[in-house]
Amino acid sequence: MARSMLLFVGLGNPGAKHAGNRHNVGFMVVDAIAKRHGFPPWRRRFQGVAAEGTIGTRKALLLLPGTYMNESGRAVGEAAHFYKVPAGDIAVFHDEIELPPGKVRVKVGGGIAGHNGLRSVSAHVGNDYKRVRIGVGHPGAKELVHPHVLSDFAVAERPWVAALTDVIAANAELLAAGKDASFQNKVHLAMAAKGFGEQKEETEDN
Repeated sequence: MARSMLLFVGLGNPGAKHAGNRHNVGFMVVDAIAKRHGFPPWRRRFQGVAAEGTIGTRKALLLLPGTYMNESGRAVGEAAHFYKVPAGDIAVFHDEIELPPGKVRVKVGGGIAGHNGLRSVSAHVGNDYKRVRIGVGHPGAKELVHPHVLSDFAVAERPWVAALTDVIAANAELLAAGKDASFQNKVHLAMAAKGFGEQKEETEDN
C-alpha cells in the first residue's frame, strides 16, 4: 500500500507586520525547508499557501495557514482531509516558550500548553500529530508572554534563528523518515558546532 503524503505545517500569523515575530518561527522553518528541498513556489491553497514536493523519499505538502494563529486548524484540517493524511503523518512546527531559545524538541501528542495554534489544530485533526517545538524562551512573567511572542526576534537573536532554520531544513529528511530522536540530536549537535547551545551531546529520545 502506498504511503500517505506527509503534511508539514508551519504555524504563524500572516502579513508583513508579523513576519519577524517569535510566534512566526514555524513559518520561517517551513519556508527554509521549502527552499532547501527544491519545492516549487508557494501557491494559494487550503486557506493559506502550500507547496508540494519530496523530502528524502517521502512526498510532502508544506503548508503555511493564512488564517490567524487561533484558526490554524481550519487550514490543516482541509489539507489533511483532501490528501487523506492521518494525524501520525502531520508535523506541526511551532514556537515554544517553555524551551530555551534555539532548543528543539519533537514529541507526538500531549498537551497544548496554552498554545492557541495547537489548540486549533487539535480541534480539527485530533491530538496525535507530531509537534516540532522550537524554543523562543520565556519572558519571565505570564502577562509578558503575549507581547513576547508577538514581537520580533531581537537583533542579537537573529544569528541563532538563521542558523536553526538552516539546520532544521538540512535535517528534515530524518523527520520525514520518522527518525525523530536522530533529528533532534543532529539539530542539537549542529547548533553546538555553530556556537549556539550547550556543547554536549544529548541521548534523550522524544
